[in-house]
Amino acid sequence: MANLLEQLKTMTVVVSDSGDFQSIKKFKPRDATTNPSLIAAAAQLAAYAPIVDSTLVWAKKEAGEKADKKAIVAKAIDRLAIEFGLKILEIVPKRVSTEVDARLSFDTQASVEKARFLIGQYEKAGASRERILIKLATTWEGIRAAEILEKEGIHCNMTLLFGMHQAVASAEAKATLISPFVGRILDWYKKDTGKASYEPHEDPGVVSVTKIFNYYKKYGHKTEVMGASFRNIGEITELAGCDLLTISPQLLQELESKEGNLPKKLDAEKAKAMDIPKITIDKKTFDEMHEKDRMAKDKLAEGIDGFTKALVDLEKKLEARIDLIDQAAHQGDDRTAAAKALFKVYDKDGNGFITRDEWGGDQKVFDAFDTNHDGKIGPDEMAAGLGAALRD
Repeated sequence: MANLLEQLKTMTVVVSDSGDFQSIKKFKPRDATTNPSLIAAAAQLAAYAPIVDSTLVWAKKEAGEKADKKAIVAKAIDRLAIEFGLKILEIVPKRVSTEVDARLSFDTQASVEKARFLIGQYEKAGASRERILIKLATTWEGIRAAEILEKEGIHCNMTLLFGMHQAVASAEAKATLISPFVGRILDWYKKDTGKASYEPHEDPGVVSVTKIFNYYKKYGHKTEVMGASFRNIGEITELAGCDLLTISPQLLQELESKEGNLPKKLDAEKAKAMDIPKITIDKKTFDEMHEKDRMAKDKLAEGIDGFTKALVDLEKKLEARIDLIDQAAHQGDDRTAAAKALFKVYDKDGNGFITRDEWGGDQKVFDAFDTNHDGKIGPDEMAAGLGAALRD
């Protein structure tokens, strides 16, 4: 018998909720999605240090000779998301989602401009905009940004979505996709009610996504529904048949390891015959519904705050990384000594050389440092390559 993951893929598009390339390669999802927290976590892994460092080199050159660290990091943040996105596009056959800065969630015009910039960067790198989803927080302002962007052929993924009012407004704005957060809804209800657990079919997050899915299919909305933020595989199996589900590597592994019959729980054709009242959303109605929905109000604010903190934390780490690289790059001709700080990251066995296996990153970057082509990078080669680039 096929495992649960194999069966799920026959009725739902499986998306990887990760910035980790190895996990994405392993589970072979059609799409992948990232967010600031995932990018920040991945950026701290030694295997991805080459991507981080090359991004900082690029950002320093782009920002100009007199730019301070904050200006450099501001450019690096966007570029880092794009670099991860481009790597993911080499693995998945379809789309990757890249998020607009959460601090712009209540600014329609700034969100539009940031989305245009991100798409422009992808297109300069040779990626078609058809393969990119721009993630926007589902505020009223974010929804209006999506409405503008969709008319320009920039497809949007509405994230931090918890309430029916957010879902209906997104569909009426013709957003490409929404990502209702199943697990975060469950978290709120467990805390609010004191109830320790729910049966999968009673899970508040599952119930919410089921209602949204049925509403969309009843009224013919083209916007896709992608359940997200799962806490257990019971939530996932209860949503089998949803348009898409974005799942963490841990839960993908659990689904792959289990066998049993997986019935289809959500059915677009059955939804068309359901008796579901139609909702029309304008700003006044949106605000009123949002104010009454304590869960959606709390979780949207919490989500924006969490993604903002993840960005701030990543910015601080990148600033520290610039200091480390600059220190190594400005110690004159003693390039072996200058590279020691960087070797603490790359030279995992401490033998004074970095092999291809230790590097773990882009092999083209490895080859650029390996100037004598002996299959390993010495301290002098690291300092000469990276240090010279940063001094330019």
